[in-house]
Amino acid sequence: MLHFPLWKRVLIWALCALGILFAMPNLFYERVESHNDAVKSLEAGQSGPELESAAARWPDWMPATIINLGLDLRGGAHLLAEVQMEDVYASRLDAMWPEVRDLLREERETVGTIRRQDGAADELRVRISTPDNIQAAVQAVRGMAQPVSSLSGVGQMNIEVSADGDEVVVRLTDAERVATQNRTIQQSLEIIRRRVDEVGTREPTIQRQGTDRILIQVPGIGSAEELKSLIGTTARLTFHPVVRRTDNAEAAPGARNALYPSMDQEGTYYVVEQTPVVTGEELTDAQPAFDQNGRPAVNFRFDPTGARKFGNYTAENIGSPFAIVLDEEVISAPVIQDHIPGGSGIITGNFTVEESTELAVLLRAGALPAEMVFLEERTIGPELGQDSIEAGRIASLVAFAGVLVFMAASYGLFGLFANLALLTNVALIFGLLSAIGATLTLPGIAGIVLTIGMAVDANVLVFERIREELKTAKGPSRAIDLGYEKAFSAILDANITTFIAAVILFAMGSGPVRGFAVTLGLGIMTSVFTALFVTRLFVIMWFERRRPKTIAV
Repeated sequence: MLHFPLWKRVLIWALCALGILFAMPNLFYERVESHNDAVKSLEAGQSGPELESAAARWPDWMPATIINLGLDLRGGAHLLAEVQMEDVYASRLDAMWPEVRDLLREERETVGTIRRQDGAADELRVRISTPDNIQAAVQAVRGMAQPVSSLSGVGQMNIEVSADGDEVVVRLTDAERVATQNRTIQQSLEIIRRRVDEVGTREPTIQRQGTDRILIQVPGIGSAEELKSLIGTTARLTFHPVVRRTDNAEAAPGARNALYPSMDQEGTYYVVEQTPVVTGEELTDAQPAFDQNGRPAVNFRFDPTGARKFGNYTAENIGSPFAIVLDEEVISAPVIQDHIPGGSGIITGNFTVEESTELAVLLRAGALPAEMVFLEERTIGPELGQDSIEAGRIASLVAFAGVLVFMAASYGLFGLFANLALLTNVALIFGLLSAIGATLTLPGIAGIVLTIGMAVDANVLVFERIREELKTAKGPSRAIDLGYEKAFSAILDANITTFIAAVILFAMGSGPVRGFAVTLGLGIMTSVFTALFVTRLFVIMWFERRRPKTIAV
């Protein structure tokens, strides 16, 4: 006999109500979006009547999560960047020079004097004054080798050391280059994601393409140039000993030195040691502030390793100038007045408040480990996105109307029950997408349209089984019960196979393919729920109220 216990009925209605509640904010998209932006600004410490008014436009007790619109629906910027890995390899080897130098100095009685030589970017060359002992120098430097820190490089070392006449040559091994490439790409992905998120954009698509390329898509941003100005800034902060100051832009800096212009004083240049004492990678925090004269500045703080290096250098070089360099420009070159043991300081310069805030954001997010070359850039206007939304809306409404008419014409009252369940199904899809913060794209709309068509499949199977049972002269109650019971396995098998396909698309695909897979997968789950429980509950409630002797499906 038809029977749903009270707890099951309450649970079904509660789930439907919860899904509709989470879907409702999407009916007031702009209002909820402005409310969310205002709340975030207020939580960040900003204030003002406009923010408070925008925050009050949506009730606090209502869910405020909405579906994020993708690049093809909202417009925005698209960039494809290539990471310059050769620069990373050169920096790795350059950073090894102080350790190699100190190691060979300890062997001075054997190898004699040492001097670094110019060479290819992917190698470090050191000449010794006693060529007969070159193998001893090679063995000493080989002691620096460390195991490659990646699963693909298990059992291999990070450097290979060889002799070339009277020179020791250090190179990265192939396994270390692969591990470095993977780390660099992952670090770049994370830094770009932090930079984009911190300036308030929504649901960016940031993913690796091939071995050394990164795809960046940010909905809602004004232009590709605006995105490039944020992402393309390396924001590499370094601290260098100053060799001398000059006004000659063509001055030869000398071996292992670099010539950088002053950011504040036009026509002034600094010759600094090329290898920095400490870098921005060892920063733990950076905040906009003001100096003692009320000018915009940036406070910074190092991690324990950076603080120790910074403190040791300032203690040993009191009275010497120390250059603070940002992207190969000297922000300032103050004279070290005293030992600075705390690992914190302040960057002053000719900043505006906006520039100091942006610099703090970039430094806090971290320096990009390598320069990126933008191979492709596109700006998608909001007008195109609006056209896509209209086309998707029309497609959805046409599909929806077609299914409703077909079900009502084919199954009468039971078709109307299926249509009510279909409306509930769509609300549940949007509620789930909102709850998980998913991004809706054109392929995602296609997934919803497909789900609308598939959502009635289960009902069709059930209703056809009920028709067959009615032909065997069973009563209506028994026919309905057997219809759901015998159709259950077919419904489950058909939807499980489609769900597996959606999972594979999500796991193997990227970008738009994943958006389609998400909406398809969620639609399968909600359609099975509404067909087996919501439609059945409608039928049971109608049957308990009318108690018909016969039914026509």
